[in-house]
Amino acid sequence: MASSSSSSSTTIFLITICILSVLSIAYAENVEETRPFKRVFAFGDSFTDTGNTKNAEGPSGFGHVSNSPYGTTFFNHSTNRYSDGRLVIDFVAEALSLPYLPPYRHSKGNDTFGVNFAVAGSTAINHLFFVRNNLSLDITPQSIQTQMIWFNKYLDSQECQEANCKDFDDTLFWFGEIGVNDYAYTFGSSVSDQTIRKLAISSVSGALQTLLEKGAKYLVVQGLPLTGCLTLSMYLAPQDDRDEIGCVKSVNNQSYYHNLVLQDKLQEFRKQYPQAVIVYADYYNAYRTVIKNPTEYGFKEAFKVCCGSGEPPYNFSVFATCGTPNATVCTSPSQYINWDGVHLTEAMYKVISGMFLQGNFTQPPFNFLLEKKERLG
Repeated sequence: MASSSSSSSTTIFLITICILSVLSIAYAENVEETRPFKRVFAFGDSFTDTGNTKNAEGPSGFGHVSNSPYGTTFFNHSTNRYSDGRLVIDFVAEALSLPYLPPYRHSKGNDTFGVNFAVAGSTAINHLFFVRNNLSLDITPQSIQTQMIWFNKYLDSQECQEANCKDFDDTLFWFGEIGVNDYAYTFGSSVSDQTIRKLAISSVSGALQTLLEKGAKYLVVQGLPLTGCLTLSMYLAPQDDRDEIGCVKSVNNQSYYHNLVLQDKLQEFRKQYPQAVIVYADYYNAYRTVIKNPTEYGFKEAFKVCCGSGEPPYNFSVFATCGTPNATVCTSPSQYINWDGVHLTEAMYKVISGMFLQGNFTQPPFNFLLEKKERLG
């Protein structure tokens, strides 16, 4: 009887294993079929960086991001993301049923589903411009040109021949905002906003054109956010420099006019590359919509930082930023828009990503891109 019972249990166990294996394969195949894109390549600065500044080449003033409480809301430890948790690009990956993108400099070969080339502190304009104008803050030498070099090196490492390099039918290029640092690094200098805007747009346009010439078919390009509403801007600017929503007017104007020129350039690219779908993600107006009515989105603090140290009303000081010994962290990050004074909370990034992916803050709508991709297969 014991032998028969044992044999029966073994049979049931083997059947169960077989059923689970079949279900697992079926699930994997179903996920593969429902993924609109097989991989994502991302570019940008700290709003998109998933870890490239860790041990980055050259000087870096961002070591604090490797410390707690960065990452504690979602990852339970620092992942060298500039937030308490996920970024917009992470929510994009989730929405596309893809794993989180590994940073190029620390991918460890796990790049099947794409790579993130964004690096914190990165500028649109080549770093040498800031050095020549004595504007280098000795933070990071990387620019969007650096990221394009990394991208080309990555393709070379994949033994990508010219014909294969143009096979981006199943690839989404996510061009996170870049240019905020360019304006920030020239704060208080004699370099005009017009100069920065002209050079930055030219540099970004060059990078986008490089991708389009390589065969990129699906691109999302983020505009600059409402930078005058970041705590750092509020902290530094005089009280008489405010707009109708209480943010720094001069800084918001920088982003506003930058975005207008960027959108004009994207429209030119749409005519020049009709085979590509180029989506503009309106970071400025998405952010503005939240700031105008923060409680509607679950936020109680529009300008005060969750993680920092300083006097009211901002809890911010450039001498004791988040991640340093004197900084404290709030108990409910999801009620805050600003995480550390320069970057946003996971909760805010989640709201913004939803506005991009399911809302009305992309032109054309992100769903249009997905529908176009589905039609073309």
